[in-house]
Amino acid sequence: MQATIEPATKVLMMEDDPLYEKAVTKALRFLSYRGRSKEELRSKLGEKGFDERVIRKVIDRFSELKYLDDEVFAQDWARHLALYRLWGDRKIAISLREKGIDGQTIDGALLLAREEIGQREAIERLIEKRAKKRSVETIDFKEKRRLAQNLLGRGFPPPLIFDVLGKVEEGYIDNG
Repeated sequence: MQATIEPATKVLMMEDDPLYEKAVTKALRFLSYRGRSKEELRSKLGEKGFDERVIRKVIDRFSELKYLDDEVFAQDWARHLALYRLWGDRKIAISLREKGIDGQTIDGALLLAREEIGQREAIERLIEKRAKKRSVETIDFKEKRRLAQNLLGRGFPPPLIFDVLGKVEEGYIDNG
């Protein structure tokens, strides 16, 4: 006897409610693009005109099946922003807050992301990128100011920025 695997939509369709089924289909489509927080999915389904009862059912069912997990989402999102976009903690935290993630979960996600790449290392990578093939010592005051503004906009703390930029002046970063 052969075991059959039911498609995801069949597992999710627990009742004969056409609105629920339509909401599940929309939710699966949203989640196919990228992971989302519960609040993001709630908002997206609300924008599509689903009522709160249906939205709550979908979110509860997706959470039960582990399709939605704010903690895992926050960790993945923070890691992505820290590692690939080279954002500072402040900007990552703002992004996660906008997605409906609570403060404690944000703190945990930032800690995990910073195990992989610290803010200092991210700043150094951005400076190396900006300096391109030139010697870092050739960065003038005006360019350092622009660089500091860019780093502030990326969410890095000012004392760390100025510490690293001061070390650039001393030839701290090797473009090798």
